[in-house]
Amino acid sequence: MTSGLWELVLSGVWVTIQLLVLSALLAAAVSFVVGVARTHRLWVVRFLAGVYTEVFRGTSALVMIFWVFFVLPPAFGWQLVPLWAGTLALGLTYGAYGSEIVRGALAAVDPAQREGGIALSFTPWQRMKLILLPQAVPEMIPPFSNLLIELLKGTALVSIMGMGDLAFSGNLVRLALQESAEIYTYVLLIYFVIAFLLTRLMRGLEKKLKAWVGKAPRKKPATVRVPEGSGVS
Repeated sequence: MTSGLWELVLSGVWVTIQLLVLSALLAAAVSFVVGVARTHRLWVVRFLAGVYTEVFRGTSALVMIFWVFFVLPPAFGWQLVPLWAGTLALGLTYGAYGSEIVRGALAAVDPAQREGGIALSFTPWQRMKLILLPQAVPEMIPPFSNLLIELLKGTALVSIMGMGDLAFSGNLVRLALQESAEIYTYVLLIYFVIAFLLTRLMRGLEKKLKAWVGKAPRKKPATVRVPEGSGVS
């Protein structure tokens, strides 16, 4: 490929990374808000959070992008640029999946921890902030890592809006060169490299969080070799 075509691909990589970061931040915020709401003591809050989760988990991310980009503008009289439309659609969709991760991790905390917080007269917010979340968050990292990789792959859906992400740029280069195998191999490799770096980053974050709460994996004790004939068995 020429340098100009490589610049087109690299610009697509930058757009994909921007979309990934923005939609991941929105999805994380939605995940924690809705996930915590799913454990709320008021049934109305749990019901509304459950409705949101079921609606966005039960609809296609591709159709949601169409809806946000093509349906909302005529209905409300404003137009979202493709980047923000993709961020909104992907963030809300994957946030629904993330809310179940948060809910499950909170439910997995030992009930004795909750009872201890009640015995100490902690408010529900204090129990959530000081007891439940510090223990639940490290357990959320592995499934959140998988969800982040799925979100990375989902960013390719925004190419339907004509947004110049990696998938869209790769297709333009393919049309220019009339070479599918080489171009799409490069695109696959770029997605793989980004996903690999994200996985390593999330693993490092998991280790730090578990060490912070005292759950770091223990090192194997060093074995001491006893000389033969020492009389020690």
